Amino acid sequence: MTAQKIRKRLRQLASREKAKVLQGFFKTGTGEYGEGDIFLGVVVPDIRRVAKEFSDTPLGEITTLLASTVHEERLLALLMLVSAYARGNDALKKKIFSLYLKNTKYINNWDLVDLSAPNIVGSHLWDKSRKPLYAFAKSKDLWKRRIAILSTFAFIRQNDFDDSLGIAKVLLTDDHDLLHKAVGWMLREVGKRDIAAEEKFLQQHYKKMPRTMLRYAIERFPEGKRRKYLDGKV
Repeated sequence: MTAQKIRKRLRQLASREKAKVLQGFFKTGTGEYGEGDIFLGVVVPDIRRVAKEFSDTPLGEITTLLASTVHEERLLALLMLVSAYARGNDALKKKIFSLYLKNTKYINNWDLVDLSAPNIVGSHLWDKSRKPLYAFAKSKDLWKRRIAILSTFAFIRQNDFDDSLGIAKVLLTDDHDLLHKAVGWMLREVGKRDIAAEEKFLQQHYKKMPRTMLRYAIERFPEGKRRKYLDGKV
């Protein structure tokens, strides 16, 4: 299936009204993190259906879609890669992982990262060195840093928290709100599985955490405990 035919299918599902909403929601204005991104106005459930419909699309055509200026086309390409990775053999998994790392410049908004990084990068590095994630965590590129922490969601799901906490420490003083939210989210996910592991980390670092990061991390705590953390009295 060619990228051209897939693009045509997406445009059949497009909505100008939804496109306007999405361009505001994903901060596409001048100076914002999604500056200049283009939206068709296709919702994620419809994009998932298209991905399933064209599940036999060759990697070359998927890569073409990934390089698109249109947000939904890039998201569709990533969902296709996630699906192909999940059902692929070791050789295909390695090829998709490599393709992903070579094309991170197109994985340039939080939804694109969140719906792909754990299932490709995290899954691939489960039984391998996690050093690439630490390199990404130190990158000047916002989206590489988000890929680093979100990839560790794959490890958290397997009750392996070391790298989530390690990368959280690297990103502790990051200056971007999207990283504050992502790190706090992953800390909260650690806490769902091992509250002692999360609290040990928090007790060491919470006083220097950005407020948003801390709020996300302690969101599920009882109100009394939340207040102690917020007031710096733990």
